[in-house]
Amino acid sequence: MELSLVFSLLFLSCLHGVSSESRYFTSMFTLGDSYIDTGNFVVIAAPVVPVWHDKPPYGMTFFGHPTGRLSDGRVTIDFIAEHFGLPPLQASLLNHSDVSKGVNFAVGGATAIDVDFYERNKLIPFKPLNNSLNVQLGWLEELKPSICNSTEGCRDCFSKALFFVGEFGVNDYNFIWSAGKTEQEVMSYVPEVVDNIIKAVERLINEGAVYVVVPGNPPNGCSPTILTLRSSLNQTGNYDHLGCLSDINRVARHHNSMLREAISALRGKYPHARIIFADFYRPIISILQNPESFGVASQDVLRTCCGGGGVYNWNSSAVCGMPGATACKDPSAFVSWDGVHYTEATYQYIAKGWLSGPFADPPILRAIRY
Repeated sequence: MELSLVFSLLFLSCLHGVSSESRYFTSMFTLGDSYIDTGNFVVIAAPVVPVWHDKPPYGMTFFGHPTGRLSDGRVTIDFIAEHFGLPPLQASLLNHSDVSKGVNFAVGGATAIDVDFYERNKLIPFKPLNNSLNVQLGWLEELKPSICNSTEGCRDCFSKALFFVGEFGVNDYNFIWSAGKTEQEVMSYVPEVVDNIIKAVERLINEGAVYVVVPGNPPNGCSPTILTLRSSLNQTGNYDHLGCLSDINRVARHHNSMLREAISALRGKYPHARIIFADFYRPIISILQNPESFGVASQDVLRTCCGGGGVYNWNSSAVCGMPGATACKDPSAFVSWDGVHYTEATYQYIAKGWLSGPFADPPILRAIRY
């Protein structure tokens, strides 16, 4: 059975079983990075750096054209918004007049730690975009007058909204890895990354949010891009049984463990809130461990659908959207879309797991029934 059919059946079974929740939330507000960006990066980056994901074949599966999403179609928040009867979230920087049903502040490349930290400590050799978690929170603050007319109005609105804070952390760790730091040095930054995420969640709760989803890190050591970039630096012993980079995935698991512990503590502080840890790691690993069950050929499980050749079909001189890169005929038969981000079919599988389990603690649908 093809991956697309498997995922569609799973997701439809979820939809058909929970029609009573289809209008539970009045709006959605999302902060994050490129995994859920719906166009902000194109707006903020296009004037200063080359942007490739605003070109075909991005969007080929669902929209039929690029939308600013780094996928062949929809991403996780699209499926979750659809489940609750909400429209696809528009990117905040597109300045749509109607934000009554929510807006997406996520930007590709966003970090949990403010970007000036990386500049100040010479961890990056370039000028980063000013798109960190705190910046996105500032954008939300600026938009509040359009969302509500008073403090109490906002608290009421936020209490009926579903918030996403993340995924955050992948770009922070990528910056530090790229600076040549050791695994232990990268690990030392995890507490600060997690602390910034938790502070953002707490800030939203104090402003009235009740339902907040906090995704962890995916197994970035399985990324075709990372595997290609580090292929000359690693020995066989640095790869796990799936062919992924062990050190990078250990950092991701450590991040997720610390994040879960911090969320648990936050629940004790705000017992009225429903803070959901969304596991971004296990759903990807579950496909990689048993690809044939998801319609993915074993030889393609670590290859990208859209790329420019090489062992993992990722080539820095011909990344997806650039001349020389081509897309596979059936993205649903791949886990990775462009080497970093995932196919619509993969995102759909993750969204189902966050909605009804088993990839969330608690699953979103269980949280709203408390």
